[in-house]
Amino acid sequence: MADQAPWRSLFESHLNQSSSTSFTLSTVGYDSQNKPVPRSRTCEFRGFWPNPKLHESAVKALEDQGVGQNPAAYESDMLSLTTDVRMGKTDQLNSSANVVEGMFWLADVGNQWRIRGQAFVIGNPKGEKLEKEARKEIEKGMRESGDVSEWSWEREVTTYFANHSPAMRGSFKNPPPGTPRSQVPVDPNLKLNQKGDDLQDPVARGNFRVAVIRPEEVERLDLSDLQNVRRVKWTFVPADNKWVETDLWP
Repeated sequence: MADQAPWRSLFESHLNQSSSTSFTLSTVGYDSQNKPVPRSRTCEFRGFWPNPKLHESAVKALEDQGVGQNPAAYESDMLSLTTDVRMGKTDQLNSSANVVEGMFWLADVGNQWRIRGQAFVIGNPKGEKLEKEARKEIEKGMRESGDVSEWSWEREVTTYFANHSPAMRGSFKNPPPGTPRSQVPVDPNLKLNQKGDDLQDPVARGNFRVAVIRPEEVERLDLSDLQNVRRVKWTFVPADNKWVETDLWP
């Protein structure tokens, strides 16, 4: 895997200066006639895989429940987010070669960033075929930065789950998202306003997933100075294992 991407430090600096790190994630879906249709939603950036910035409450929950933290064994330039497997984005990724685009408008620094690439979803407690394939794809973008012998995929997914508030963890036990309220879930475990204190709760963890975006093209539009608007694109070239930078007209 190549060294740290040339756009990474600037992008991370902009994120650190921003009051919000939410972004628009776009996927490709298909309608009832099997025609491709765009699908977009607002997501929260959860850090560069596999190193989310942990809240104190997450650290405490991991310690109290005997999970612990993974060693700082890997780093990457891949973006992470979390999702409920019952939402549409997971199926859309599976049916469209995992292609995504994430768009950040970071108003505090006057910059727009577009991240295009593939996203892979992990966290299936059953460890089925798609889970194994997704891990292999994510591994392609990971760089060793320490002793990897004690690092665990399962612990990492649990760490992302722990980094949510108890109320947010409980949302993974909501009724199926997007279904009519008139349809009362047969499963009594599925209801609103639950708290998720147990990091291994089988219902919540059955629905919780981590999505990892492996960038292939990154574009920055700098609008911080309207008298000198700049646009730059970085494209990853697998054959050369490096990023190529191109200045564009804005």
